[in-house]
Amino acid sequence: MAILFREDVQHRMLMHRKCKPILQTIGRRLQVTVAQPATEQLTEKSQRVVGKWLLACSGMAFGSIVLGGVTRWLTKSGLSMVHWNPFAEFPPFGQQQWEQEFLKYQEYPEYKAFNQEMTLAEFKRIWYIEYLHRMWGRTIGAVFYTGAAWFWWRGCLSRRAKVHISLLAVGLAFQGFLGWYMVKSGLQDQPHVSQYRLAAHLGTALVWYSLAFWSGISHLSTRPMHAPALLSRTMQKCAHGVLSLVFVTAMSGAIVAGLRAGLVYNSFPKMADRWVPSDIMALEPKLRNFTENPTTAQFDHRLLATLGVSTLLTYVPVSLASSHQAGAVTLLSVALWLTHELKLLRRIPK
Repeated sequence: MAILFREDVQHRMLMHRKCKPILQTIGRRLQVTVAQPATEQLTEKSQRVVGKWLLACSGMAFGSIVLGGVTRWLTKSGLSMVHWNPFAEFPPFGQQQWEQEFLKYQEYPEYKAFNQEMTLAEFKRIWYIEYLHRMWGRTIGAVFYTGAAWFWWRGCLSRRAKVHISLLAVGLAFQGFLGWYMVKSGLQDQPHVSQYRLAAHLGTALVWYSLAFWSGISHLSTRPMHAPALLSRTMQKCAHGVLSLVFVTAMSGAIVAGLRAGLVYNSFPKMADRWVPSDIMALEPKLRNFTENPTTAQFDHRLLATLGVSTLLTYVPVSLASSHQAGAVTLLSVALWLTHELKLLRRIPK
């Protein structure tokens, strides 16, 4: 019995030694099979493709911001469409449908206060400008959500990128809702939108644009640079300061547009023969003046801008005002790029 037992143990040990390399090989192959797609897909080439897609989305958002300025304030088209359908929104077909759409517009304060002499042809013009703005937003949604689903399914997104994409997805949907929430404020008692909702709508658009732009250049810039630590810290502080100043200036411009403060004082450098207007703090409590007093809003904004001076002196022409807004977003983009590049700086190795 002892001999048989020893032979059985030896046989089992021999089989274990023979099978162990085979099991290890199978395990390694399984690991390679499972890990290989992620490793292959998260290559530099795939990251550059994702980066270019994000930059394309941010570029479309840039266009939407400028078009939104033309729509809301410069052509006064923002309140021409008095309904909102997030999924199916088509222009009227035929004379009868256009007349029905015009009758709907005539029920709201903007028509009663400013546009009672408007013709159907003039209404079509402002309606199509607002429609273009809405359809451009939906086009951004189609490009972004389709691309996000594709890259996510293909495994081309890192964990950090998935967080950014998720934030952008939620932010884009919220931006669409916020746009209608802003328009709705001008379809009630006052024939213009709330400056608070306008600033929130623009601010959300700028944040979305900034995150998409930042994520895009992050995917295209993968190699850290080197610079002295002191230079790195100093320039990062300056870059963050410039970025904050640009954002505050853009928000100030939204308040000016919402209050129509661009038409209050059209002289420079003085405002009605005064360096500081007498009604700059006319409202109580004093903090209300910064968001509800057109004089204060223009005074603050003209201190932060230079191209805006020409816009004021020429009574806000469409071409110059849209260039003013595009210049603000361009400056924001440069500040974002500078801040991003400085984050890549590392100390010079000793």
